[in-house]
Amino acid sequence: MAQLNYTYQTQLGVAGGLLDVSPYSVNSRTFSPNEEDETRSLKFGTGVVVGASPGTTVTAPRSDTTASDFEGLVLTGFTTEHNLTGDLKLHPGATVGVLRFGKAWARLEPDIEPKYGDRVYLIKEGEFVGCFTNLEDGNLPLAAQFVGNEGLVAAAGSIAPIEIFN
Repeated sequence: MAQLNYTYQTQLGVAGGLLDVSPYSVNSRTFSPNEEDETRSLKFGTGVVVGASPGTTVTAPRSDTTASDFEGLVLTGFTTEHNLTGDLKLHPGATVGVLRFGKAWARLEPDIEPKYGDRVYLIKEGEFVGCFTNLEDGNLPLAAQFVGNEGLVAAAGSIAPIEIFN
């Protein structure tokens, strides 16, 4: 069968991809690692917080992160390539698109089963820092909710659509 569609749209169910065309706001920020982990890289679909230069830089969440520090969700970029081992990481100094409000596919903590309307929390410590969850335990509550139905979330695996409120 011949390829008949040559769109530039991000495919459905891609971490950091927009969910739909509802209103949203995206700001450009520069990734600057925080003092807790200077070797960390970012991934699309993770949450970021205000960096050393507010309004200019973002970083991965820190243990002392508060709700007012939350900057948004890292969106996919069309200029980022996989490395030779197949990993896709955003390294320090990279400019990233940060979703301030709107709907997008978020990277999840493994083994959670969010339901439509569940509150969204940002993981700020541990192996899955920057991922989102519906579990309150020590995580940062956000003005956001899960918006995908259970079948959609189950089919997508480790990502789910969330809506971040303005």
